[in-house]
Amino acid sequence: MSIFCLGLNHKSAPVEIRERFVIPEKKLSAALQEVRALPGVHEAVILSTCNRMEIYAVTENRKDGVRLLRDYLQSHFQLSSRERELFYLHEELEVARHLFRVASGLDSMVLGETEVFGQVKKAYHAAHSERTTARNLNKLFQWSFRVGKTVRSGTHITKGSTSVGSVAVDLAEKIFGDLRHCQVMIIGAGEMSRRTAKSLLSRGASSIFVSNRSHDRAVELAREMDGVAIRFDDWVQAIPEVDIMITSTAAPHTFIHVDKIEEAMRLRRGRPLFVIDIAVPRDVDPDINDIDSVYLYDIDALETIAAEGRRKREKQIHLCEGLIEEQLEDWDFAAGTGTGDSQKDDPGEEEKDLRDLSPAHD
Repeated sequence: MSIFCLGLNHKSAPVEIRERFVIPEKKLSAALQEVRALPGVHEAVILSTCNRMEIYAVTENRKDGVRLLRDYLQSHFQLSSRERELFYLHEELEVARHLFRVASGLDSMVLGETEVFGQVKKAYHAAHSERTTARNLNKLFQWSFRVGKTVRSGTHITKGSTSVGSVAVDLAEKIFGDLRHCQVMIIGAGEMSRRTAKSLLSRGASSIFVSNRSHDRAVELAREMDGVAIRFDDWVQAIPEVDIMITSTAAPHTFIHVDKIEEAMRLRRGRPLFVIDIAVPRDVDPDINDIDSVYLYDIDALETIAAEGRRKREKQIHLCEGLIEEQLEDWDFAAGTGTGDSQKDDPGEEEKDLRDLSPAHD
């Protein structure tokens, strides 16, 4: 038996190519069964996220299996000759090394992100439920879960915020502590402000107001986040009610000035106001940072903090790679098992892993 992984990711293909190969969850069962039905294919797992599509397969003959799978992708996705070249191939021990790196967050667009761990589990769970896995892929994926946990617990690869949005959320928690009583206002319905607001809501922020020059767009975004749309001319009146203001408009100059914020702060009776200005050009006059209890961060300040978080994670790469190599030394790949206690099937551990699933974005 031979094992291999055929796939593409954010490193090998741009988004306009990757988006063509996303396999929706409702079509995953059919795709698994189609791959499993290919001659000589005994096991299959498909990992499909916004940043990768990978097929892990166990076949009688590696050369024939790779050819059959390439032909399947050719017919299923109507591959061009250029697109065929974007797929990478990992074989035998390199499959384990690659999957261990994926599960550990070392192969992600955001280094050390934890969401992909849940995605790997979910992909395995889907294949396991469809009975397209057996001894080889069961062992490989269960082992990858252990490696992912070991890397995250044994290093600082997940520590520190690495994106503008995550930095903003962390800063909000430092200012307010518990976000459950915080109200958020978005001015401008850009994608980055939307993502930041959704992150704040996921951390417990209680409600959201949306204001945009196009009121229809504000209504649409407010509906998406179960919030309230307010007209663009009325955003100033909402400031006394909100705790976190995210602004990202296409205005050619600043329009949030000291006088407007000072007036609102008198009504807030000392409650802090956190202002996140991620617009370029800036929406907010930097002088508002001199107002008591106002905390202003622009895109450069947030990016500086995020860059430091990325540097800290990058320093952990060699430690993570070392832990993965130690795990590979214990992996008896020809037998499809690991050494020691992991040579035996452990249904209890597998079920425990399968319960720990989380929807996410690699």
